[in-house]
Amino acid sequence: MLSAEEQLHIISSGAAQVVPESALLEKLKRGIPLNIKLGVDPTAPDIHLGHAVPLRKLRQFQDLGHQVTLIIGDGTALIGDPSGRNSTRPQLTREEIEANAQTYIDQAFKVLDPAKTTLRHNSEWLLSLDMEGLLKLTAQFTVARILERDDFHNRYTGGQPISLHEFLYPVMQAYDSLVIKADVELGGTDQLFNLLAGRELMEKMGEEPQVCLTLPLLEGTDGTRKMSKSYGNYIGLTDAPDDMFGKIMSIPDELMVKYYRLASDIPVDQIDRLEVGLANEELHPNKVKRDLAKNIVELYYTAEDALAAEEAFDKLFKQHEVPDDIPTYEGEIAVGDDGTVYFAGLLASAGLASSAGEARRLIDGGGVKINDRALEKKCYNIDPSELAGAIVKVGKRKFIKLP
Repeated sequence: MLSAEEQLHIISSGAAQVVPESALLEKLKRGIPLNIKLGVDPTAPDIHLGHAVPLRKLRQFQDLGHQVTLIIGDGTALIGDPSGRNSTRPQLTREEIEANAQTYIDQAFKVLDPAKTTLRHNSEWLLSLDMEGLLKLTAQFTVARILERDDFHNRYTGGQPISLHEFLYPVMQAYDSLVIKADVELGGTDQLFNLLAGRELMEKMGEEPQVCLTLPLLEGTDGTRKMSKSYGNYIGLTDAPDDMFGKIMSIPDELMVKYYRLASDIPVDQIDRLEVGLANEELHPNKVKRDLAKNIVELYYTAEDALAAEEAFDKLFKQHEVPDDIPTYEGEIAVGDDGTVYFAGLLASAGLASSAGEARRLIDGGGVKINDRALEKKCYNIDPSELAGAIVKVGKRKFIKLP
């Protein structure tokens, strides 16, 4: 069994903060499995590698012999986490929350060990609180304390409205920690206030306070903004192996070590050596990135899928061949009154762009090819004779064959 100091080194790898680190070391020295908490509000159905960062850290704890309590925030989701928000979140229905929760759970167990995971829903205790219980709970916090949160403070001083129910969110999240007696709670860097609220409440109620471990946001494939579906820079846990491999290969080299620490299951000491080797230019970045891509694909699929994805990547990018399994467009190719096809609309209908507007931007950026010929700017309407049997390529990995 690893020593407490060795465990702390592994746990701290990739973490933004451990508050307080000395308390975590003390807990680890007892040699007793710790209860590690992560609460997630099922506000959206699908998760990507950015969402999976805390799940990977939970799995790291599990591999070190600790237990995990995954809390599905079907109670807190009725409020919606105000962290980092400059406006009140729209409230979800119970049906939306339940549907999202099931999809999230299915994807989360692609990462977590079910045998070492306790799954709880915080509606169990939050929605059964009566007025007396709620008053006792809220009496442990002051309005001044809640307003110390940056987002609340900024909204208050900026004259932006704050609904009273939003003040309850950190209180309810703190209560979750008290109920399950968490030793450690994980969250993003924007969650530190909520995590500390849990530590404060546990101490006031006579329980040993939890340690707060925050994890940084993972940048997406563009290398600058946080991974998000709305930015189109995400790598989904349910992406096809070829897509997942190709997207990982597209991340900037400077993000490789961060992805290794937050999104892979490579041992920390090996990552430490990779970081030194890259810094000293002893390792070739392309080889290191390929190993990263194969590791992540294998985490969510199989080793065979990872190798096949690498072969498909080489076929497409090194040998410049067209994939064998290009889908054929099944929709209607409508010819307008001017005798042309509105190609931007066709790209959207084919799923190669999220909208005709995005398709026009892709065309203007030189990212759309017909039979390997890049379309010029503003070339949104195409003569149908050019499209018959054509291979359309959008970006680096999206293809479709026209009838």
